[in-house]
Amino acid sequence: MQQDASPAQRSSAAGEGRPSRTVRPRHYLMCSPVHFDVVYSINPWMEPAKPTDTALAVAQWERLRSLFLGLGHQVELIEPVPGLPDMVFAANGATVVGGKVLSARFRHAERADEGPAYAAWFRENGYEVHDAVHTNEGEGDYLVTGDRILAGTGFRTDRRSHAEAERFLGLPVTTLELVDPRFYHLDTALAVLDHEEVMYYPGAFTPESRRTLRELYPDAIRATEEDAAVFGLNAVSDGRHVLLPEQATHLIDALWSRGFVPIGVDLSELLKSGGSSKCCTLEIRGRERGAEA
Repeated sequence: MQQDASPAQRSSAAGEGRPSRTVRPRHYLMCSPVHFDVVYSINPWMEPAKPTDTALAVAQWERLRSLFLGLGHQVELIEPVPGLPDMVFAANGATVVGGKVLSARFRHAERADEGPAYAAWFRENGYEVHDAVHTNEGEGDYLVTGDRILAGTGFRTDRRSHAEAERFLGLPVTTLELVDPRFYHLDTALAVLDHEEVMYYPGAFTPESRRTLRELYPDAIRATEEDAAVFGLNAVSDGRHVLLPEQATHLIDALWSRGFVPIGVDLSELLKSGGSSKCCTLEIRGRERGAEA
């Protein structure tokens, strides 16, 4: 895949004979990693002894934001808070469906203040916000696809929060249990591509959850362990373009074959904290644009 081509050039190069895909403009919330650092360890990717380069993290993040803007999406920014180095991972900050916001309630004390910071932004911008009773880590474990929410549990999000999300957000919730600590959030093991189309890594889930995924999505793209290990499933799709790490070569080939346009991104600095494209991107669904995932 040519990395020096523009998004528009990549789109026009999709070729003939593949399914036609339609872009649906999205509304995203992002947070600059100006305070990014790895100063604690709450997942297997985080090594505080390993040096980080905040300037590089910002540059990589800025390219991701520029790609979204170049593809025609709306991007809003929340002010980063000093002392919250993982606030860049906006997807964890809330879940938004139909203009209604379920706040995040983090499991680890190191990230606890992120939930109220994101909830305050939404309240200040006129959204209805429900303060979560049970632990949930936003779109890290809640992925909206078509007419349901896929909800992860096993490491971070409390299973009891799934019923809370179903009641408040008004969509049925399907529980999926994670078993590999490398893939501690659902958005590291599964990506929503378009309505009822997903890609996922089977090895991240319990046998029961794998059966559920096979029943719901018999034609899903199945990632290899190599794809998952480079965070290839921590991807963002607008229905046609899929932004993901360029190292996920098997997924990139599979996406091309399904008519999607993969766009390689480099967020290697943020991966030191266990995050990539999707982690940096919170989708605001509903009120302004009336467009669900």
